Parts: sequence; structure tokens; C-alpha cells
Amino acid sequence: MLLVLLLAVGLPVAHAQPRPPDGSELQLFVENDLLARTDRYYTNGIKLGGGAPFDLLQLPATAVLKQLAPEGSGAIHLGLFLGQNLYTPKSISISQAQPFDRPWAAWLYLGGVAQRAKDNRLDTVEIDLGLVGPSALGKEVHAGWHDLIGATQPKGWHNQIPNEPAFLVSYMAKSKHAFGSGQGIGLELIPHAGATLGTVMTLARVGALVRLGRHMTGFGPDTIEPGGAMLQNMRRDIEPGRSHGVEWYVFAGLDHRLVAHNIFLDGAVFRDSPSVRKRPHVYDVTLGLSLRIDATRISVTRVRRSEEFFTAAGTGGLQNFDSVNLGIEF
Repeated sequence: MLLVLLLAVGLPVAHAQPRPPDGSELQLFVENDLLARTDRYYTNGIKLGGGAPFDLLQLPATAVLKQLAPEGSGAIHLGLFLGQNLYTPKSISISQAQPFDRPWAAWLYLGGVAQRAKDNRLDTVEIDLGLVGPSALGKEVHAGWHDLIGATQPKGWHNQIPNEPAFLVSYMAKSKHAFGSGQGIGLELIPHAGATLGTVMTLARVGALVRLGRHMTGFGPDTIEPGGAMLQNMRRDIEPGRSHGVEWYVFAGLDHRLVAHNIFLDGAVFRDSPSVRKRPHVYDVTLGLSLRIDATRISVTRVRRSEEFFTAAGTGGLQNFDSVNLGIEF
């Protein structure tokens, strides 16, 4: 079902512009806990899109970016993404409500992105509009995927957070600091900070990533989170001398979030719904590998997420999941 929606969004663009403009990027993100063998909590995320040379949600994102990013820091680049996140309690084989565990929830959204960079700094604003609840197609996608791979069928989606329109506005700033001469294997530190405001999430974040490799470009691996992806022509604008056909690096990172609101834990904003008491401090520890060959990039990341909520037993449990990003430059 989600694939049909993705194609539907892409068809008008493909009809109007059958050949992507030079410098465009197509990005696919998939996050899942299949390899971690948990199938719980944040169980799946998918996001597809990239640089888009037209205005939609990018217009308000551009206005916000101009207020937050330094003046004169380069051209603004635009992007458009479609995504879906799925959340479940620890046991998906129980059909009854589980009031002391994480609520069932799905989030389907369209995101407009505005971004600009200069030298060692990257500023990104993303505005996401969408739906939580049954209209977000969580049951259909989850059940269809499990049917395809022969896994246990989820039985509790009728207990999910109800339908409600939802939005978020996210800002992310990254900087890059290189160590060494750059003539061989290099080392870089990439700190980041940002904030998100909306009915989906309200939080502040700070963290950093360290990477080691050869011919490194960009600001670390692109990520599914709002503001986590680089856009059309961005790499070429800030690194015009890039000529190496192969790039690789290994990386490790830490991201800490101070969470004031999380609709997937606190429940719906305008309606009664299942909820659980969230933890205000959440962190991710990441470890991964990124490889680029000519215009194609792939990054694979293992994420270890701290407990996000309390239960009657006092703990919501740690979680491991994997994140894969595939990017193609045209």
C-alpha cells in the first residue's frame, strides 16, 4: 500500500520531468528491527524522496531556514519526501489492549525540506504534514510485510492511536572538523544540534559523530530523521573539486534528545487515546559503514536506543534496530 502511494506521488513529477536535472539525488531510507530480532517499539520506518526543483512544503521551510541560518551562507536547496513510521508494544501477538505498554501507532507524512551550506556548516529545515491513526496504513503495511516474510501476524492494530492530522517543524545544524592532512585516511568530527516543534514531536537535541575513511564528502551518513538528508546539487556545490570515484568511511555517533512531547507515547493531541508515561531523556548510540562508488552511495547503521517510556514494571526496554540509506546522484 505504501509503495502505491510513493509511486502516486512520483508519477506527476516523472511526467513533467522525465529526466532528473543534473545534480539531483534520489534517497531511500529503511529502518527495521528485523536483524535485531525484536519486532517491537519502533519497528519500521521508510522514507523516499530527494532533491525537488519545485515548491510545495519547501516554501514555508525556506522561510524558516532564512530566519535560522546565517545570512550569505550559500544557495538554498529544496527537497520533498514521503515517509511512514510504525510503532508497536513489546508483544504483537496479543489482540487485547495493553495499557501499560507502548501504544500501537502509525505516522504517514509528506515532508518539504530547505537546506543550505557553506564551508563546514550545514543548516536544514524540514516541515512534515501527515496523519497518525488507521489512515496512516500501519496495519496494512505491517501485516503485508509479515505475510511476505512468514513472520508472526500483528494482532493489535485495532488498539492504535486514532486518526488525527499531525505536523512537525524541525531544524538541524551540523558542522564538520577535519584532522590530518587529508592525503590518505582522514578523521572528522561532526557535531550537530537542533530542535523540533509540533503535534508529532517537540524536542531539543545535541550530539556528534566521528568518522574515519578516505575521500569523505558530505556531513556523515544521511539519516531518516527530519533534516537528516542532503539534497539536490548540495554535495557538488560545497565540494566542487570532488573527483574520486570511491569513498568509504566507518563511523560512530551519539545523539541525545530532551523530549517534551511524543505523540507515539503521549497519545493523540485532540482525542482520547492509548498512552504511556515517556522518559524525557532519550539517546541513540550508532555504529556503521558508508560506501560511495561514483554516483551511488549506501550506508548501513546499527542503532541502540535507550528506554523511551516507563511501564508498570518500571522499564520500557532498550531497543536495537538497523538503518539503511541508498542514495543515487544524477
